[in-house]
Amino acid sequence: MNDALPAAQLYDRTTQDVGNIVEFGHVNIRVPDQRLATLFYIMGLGLTRDPYLVVGVDNMWVNAGTCQFHLPVGEAQILRGTTGLVLPDLAQLQARLAEVAPRLSGTRFAWTAEPGLVRVTCPWGNRIACHAPDPARFGRMVLGMPYVELDCAPGTADGIARFYREVLASPADVHTDAAGRFARIPIGLSESMIFRETDAPQPAYDGHHVQIAIADFSGVHRRLLERGLITEESNESQYRFQDIVDLDGGPGCGKVLATVEHEVRSMRHPMYARAFVNRDPVITNNHYAPGHEAARWVMAP
Repeated sequence: MNDALPAAQLYDRTTQDVGNIVEFGHVNIRVPDQRLATLFYIMGLGLTRDPYLVVGVDNMWVNAGTCQFHLPVGEAQILRGTTGLVLPDLAQLQARLAEVAPRLSGTRFAWTAEPGLVRVTCPWGNRIACHAPDPARFGRMVLGMPYVELDCAPGTADGIARFYREVLASPADVHTDAAGRFARIPIGLSESMIFRETDAPQPAYDGHHVQIAIADFSGVHRRLLERGLITEESNESQYRFQDIVDLDGGPGCGKVLATVEHEVRSMRHPMYARAFVNRDPVITNNHYAPGHEAARWVMAP
């Protein structure tokens, strides 16, 4: 019997870390017309309406891999930034967008294609960047919502990153690329929130929100409450906040750096890690293959 320990193997263990924000759930933006939303999100983008929950005419939930759009009916809300999607086939996406374009005439719907990327504007002006799968950038994701990029004022990225590190106990760092400086907050296994500095004028915040789930639910709540930032005590497994503030301690301490409502859920929330149905939009009644209705949201091993 050989009791010798195996030879040491060197790995970068940090690549396996998951921060305190363990799930990105959804982007919520109001839409005035569910018919136009169906044309755009379901027929155009090729996503899937949740078949189980919120199936009436006052709201619709739209699945994109393991994330969702929530689209309650009301005055249109415009995310101050861009939602990123990974879709399995951009050529098929462009064919679908061309097909729905005549029926979206007179709205703000538009799209342009670049190598590996299709930039789309929804009928009310929301920007969506549709990417081809890219293991180097998005890991094994084939269908999903890898990031939400929010605009922020010049000089705020460092303070925003600090807020997420100290209040939400999440890894967050600041980078610079060809488009400028940005803070990146990794979420769960595959998603991120990005705050990108821009000197473009920002419209007034209109109430759109994002939903996340966190592991240290009570710790984050306590730190937000100490700063007077809780805006809603929803129920035992959910609360909300919206202002991201300067923690520097200097003259500007407490200054609002960015505003976006966060619907914060615990890992004990009944809908945490709920499995979503994702259809393959290539499969239609005219091109049907039994057993191929479901889309893969992740690459095979």
